[in-house]
Amino acid sequence: MKVNEVKIGGLILGSGHPARIQSMTNTLTADHAATSDQIKALIGAGAEIIRLAVSDMESVASLSKMRSQFPNIPLVADIHFDHRLALESIKAGVDKVRINPGNIGSDKKVSEICAAAKDKGIPLRIGVNGGSLPKDIEAIFAGAGADALLAAAERELLVLEKNGFDDIVVSMKSSSIPISVEANRLFRAKHPFPLHIGITEAGLPGAGTVSSAVGIGILLYEGIGETLRVSLTGDPVNEVIAGWQILSALELRSKGIRFISCPTCGRTEIPVEKLALEAQKQLGELNMKISVAIMGCVVNGPGEARHADIGITGSSTEYVIFKGDNVLDKFSTDLPVPEVIDRLKKHILEM
Repeated sequence: MKVNEVKIGGLILGSGHPARIQSMTNTLTADHAATSDQIKALIGAGAEIIRLAVSDMESVASLSKMRSQFPNIPLVADIHFDHRLALESIKAGVDKVRINPGNIGSDKKVSEICAAAKDKGIPLRIGVNGGSLPKDIEAIFAGAGADALLAAAERELLVLEKNGFDDIVVSMKSSSIPISVEANRLFRAKHPFPLHIGITEAGLPGAGTVSSAVGIGILLYEGIGETLRVSLTGDPVNEVIAGWQILSALELRSKGIRFISCPTCGRTEIPVEKLALEAQKQLGELNMKISVAIMGCVVNGPGEARHADIGITGSSTEYVIFKGDNVLDKFSTDLPVPEVIDRLKKHILEM
């Protein structure tokens, strides 16, 4: 199904445009200094859309300053219960508002939000969460399964469509990977609105990253999902890093160098882990869309990593830097690891 185009700031979602990575600040939005610092860190990590919780008018005032301070990053206001916060956030210049029409209150209040968003030309995102579905929907579907998430999203869609509003993004998230995947599949088969995807409450980096990578990865591989958030406990910069890693692993998008390193085996005679960590440290900031392989032995190294743009392998006595079947450099393993990677870096900069 062709997906509607929705504009968020300078970005366009849907209709063949790449999936965009977003995150959400976890500072108090009213604390302008702390939130500003976190936005800077998120932008530095590669966040393309940033969402902020707006729970009071002090948050709106801070959000207005953010709009001036960060004119080029799309900002999204996350609103619950109080429609006035949505209206004031729209006046403050946000690029999208995330609401759940069911907890905003009367149809009149939702209508006011729709009118204000339409006047400013910004979209609304309906956010449905498996942990907070309407009780009647949970009763009808005997729980918070995929059918229940879809029904809740369609109920909210109907509210906006009755107000003549169709500039909409939808998200249906659960902490269950199968439920999240199936709900989004069901929605995509029926509706053309862009989907924001993720596994909610995924947990700490580690297990949470794995859960997110599996769920988000399945959907993206099937062509479902126009924006994504890797929901992790802790520093949201980790969410952005993980998001890029998921897109890179699927070969959908890349940010900087893609590293390939072997798991090592009994043939390994060079310090692969140390080399890989040092490579990430020295090369991670290079704005080059290439793949770099660090392989553990000369038996399989060049062969298995021939598809990489450049690679390094070695034996107990000698390092080899290679590009495809061509050897670019050979030198002794007596060289310290930082100097080995510095030598690799020089070859990369000559490419």
